[in-house]
Amino acid sequence: MRVAEEIRHVLAGLFTRNEFRDPDLAAAQITVTEVRISPDLKHATAFVSRLGRSDVDALLPALHRAAPYLRGQVAKALQLRAAPDITFQPDHALDYAMKIDELMHRPEIARDLEQKD
Repeated sequence: MRVAEEIRHVLAGLFTRNEFRDPDLAAAQITVTEVRISPDLKHATAFVSRLGRSDVDALLPALHRAAPYLRGQVAKALQLRAAPDITFQPDHALDYAMKIDELMHRPEIARDLEQKD
């Protein structure tokens, strides 16, 4: 959905600039991996992660505190009549992919995957 991708883009830009008064968010490097929006455009769920780190869950309370500010910034940037309420969910897909990759490189797995000539 186009609106969801536009919201993701705005949020990603805000997190890149690190313009937060909240000390928990000021130094956090947050990546917005996906935004899903309800059909009525009133609710948006942003999936977030921290590259190379698995502690994104610890940032959820700070993200919840910053949600009204982020909603206002999204409304301003996209010139929406009514900005959606934004909630944040951790995206653990990258952590899971890294774990699978690590497992695939274990010697006993690599041995089983070798092609028999």
